[in-house]
Amino acid sequence: MPPMKQMATENDSSVSEFILMGLTDQPELQLPLFFLFLVNYTAIVVGNLSLMSLIFLNSHLHTPMYFFLFNLSFIDFCYSFVFTPKMLVSFILEKNIIPYTGCMTQLFFFCFFVNSESYVLTVMAYDRYVAICKPLLYKVIMLPRVCWLLMFGSYLIGFSSAMILTGLMIRLNFCKNNIINHYMCDIFPVLRISCSNTYVNELVSTAVVGTGIILCSLIILVSYAMILFNIIHMSSGNGWSKALGTCGSHIITVSLFYGSGLLAYVKPSSAETVGQDKFFSVFYTFLVPMLNPLIYSLRNKDVKDAVKKTLKRITS
Repeated sequence: MPPMKQMATENDSSVSEFILMGLTDQPELQLPLFFLFLVNYTAIVVGNLSLMSLIFLNSHLHTPMYFFLFNLSFIDFCYSFVFTPKMLVSFILEKNIIPYTGCMTQLFFFCFFVNSESYVLTVMAYDRYVAICKPLLYKVIMLPRVCWLLMFGSYLIGFSSAMILTGLMIRLNFCKNNIINHYMCDIFPVLRISCSNTYVNELVSTAVVGTGIILCSLIILVSYAMILFNIIHMSSGNGWSKALGTCGSHIITVSLFYGSGLLAYVKPSSAETVGQDKFFSVFYTFLVPMLNPLIYSLRNKDVKDAVKKTLKRITS
């Protein structure tokens, strides 16, 4: 068959919908997993909404640190809506069908929120560096307009990355195979079923994701190296404790987010690793957004005080 004719045939047979295989194909696990992820989803929504409300309602939390934390919770809250409802449906229905446009929309918002969260975590590391290493200049450096610009930049980079990755995905053809071996429309699971040449997509995706990881990791590592250097030279034991307490929650969050993300993506892709991909994806798509409010609440005196004050207002 001539190349032009073959291409026309492929375009005519492009799929209009995909089937998401979900997390597991074992029937006996479907119902227990449905309830497990329903509880998880409820915890994500309630936890992040509660933390955002506390920050909004308590004026003593209207500082750069909590402004960034508010945005982190906002991203986790929105992020959970992108794929969780569809995943919960997959545990109930025999076939979890998603339209082509729905799949591309899900892919776009997934890339947008993941990339945005990565840069927000980086901004939070820089904020901690300024707070500990340049405390006298903190209010001068971290002005409200600077905080807003840092957040705008984080969302803009997330949006640009999502536009590039989704735009490249739209140009591909999908022929007879429309079964995505995942619980959501993620980049690499979707690329695996395309009948087009995916070399450019893989190259650009690796470049965009790799650049983001390297840049964010470098800024975070340098920030914490400077913080550690500053802590070592502190003569006061109280200063040590306060500095470590300030950074502890962020270090845990960054470790969970990047650790699970790297395990899911930075390794050779093969049929044997698909199950591992899904397993590690669960960590940063479900576990991290649920744990973030708990990490920042349980380890933070200001948040605990805000909870007490808010409860007093409600009960009085």
